[in-house]
Amino acid sequence: MENVTHTVVGLMLARTGLEKTTRRGAAMMMIAANIPDIDGVYYFVDAQRYIEYHRTYTHTVLCMPVMALLAMLLVRAKYSWRAHVAATIAVFSHLVVDWVTFYGIPMLLPFSTHRFRLDIVRLYDPWISLILFGCLFMTKLFETRGIGAPGAARRGFAWASLALFLAFATWRMTNRERAIATLSAKTYEGVTPRRVTALPIPTHPMVWRGIVEGDGIVALTEVDLTREFDPASARVYRPAPRSPAMDAALATQPFQVFAEFAESPFAQQESTPEGTLVRLTDLRFGAPEAPGFVTVSAIVDPTGKVLHAGFGAYPLPTHPR
Repeated sequence: MENVTHTVVGLMLARTGLEKTTRRGAAMMMIAANIPDIDGVYYFVDAQRYIEYHRTYTHTVLCMPVMALLAMLLVRAKYSWRAHVAATIAVFSHLVVDWVTFYGIPMLLPFSTHRFRLDIVRLYDPWISLILFGCLFMTKLFETRGIGAPGAARRGFAWASLALFLAFATWRMTNRERAIATLSAKTYEGVTPRRVTALPIPTHPMVWRGIVEGDGIVALTEVDLTREFDPASARVYRPAPRSPAMDAALATQPFQVFAEFAESPFAQQESTPEGTLVRLTDLRFGAPEAPGFVTVSAIVDPTGKVLHAGFGAYPLPTHPR
């Protein structure tokens, strides 16, 4: 998730009592809750490196103690095993908060490249923000009015925010299973679903975006769990079949990086004055006509030579060369 959420989760963990493990404990916890995202520097390199290296080793269970030590160094915290454990808990919170998204993290690297994801929130979720900032507001209100024993509001609402976060995530998981069951029970232009993905819509916790994959088709739709679902409302697409041009594109490094990351790839192919345009899109982040940021393209000439391969939607030439 985005770093504001990570920061507030780190603050709430600090207020449960973990900030007392060292001087500047709250700062340590907030930094530790964000420190795995140091690999986000690849965003300023290029899209391929960002997809390839962001949320990799810094987001693993194996590297949590190292990430915790780095956070301690940044705030110049005095080392103790209690402070180190507290910082490690904050780093672990980052992994958990990223785990619930549909971007996913390979938290068991180097032993497994599997990306763990729960598909229950997007990069930003207004309902989680409401929980966290609502508890911050209530803490301030209680402290301003002198309600309760000193420090009780900080600890109480910190624990409440974390408990509500987990309760919301559990409820979302239940709704996701309902959405998948609803999508799986229908046919789409006579095709039975082979694989179904349900992704959250941030503005409405009961509405899910469905990606339905079947033999020769992909259907994109929305399912509102408060209403009867009509599969006829789905937009049905037909991915391009394998071809020599596509095989040539798939052999390039950008396409191999994409294949390691993508969960719902969709292939498109069309003729251009230069040759054949091959494009793969991850439907988790967009639609074929509006692919979003996870797209890889290649131009393959008639002899099978790849003229271009890289992340992004390759611009079609206006004049033949």
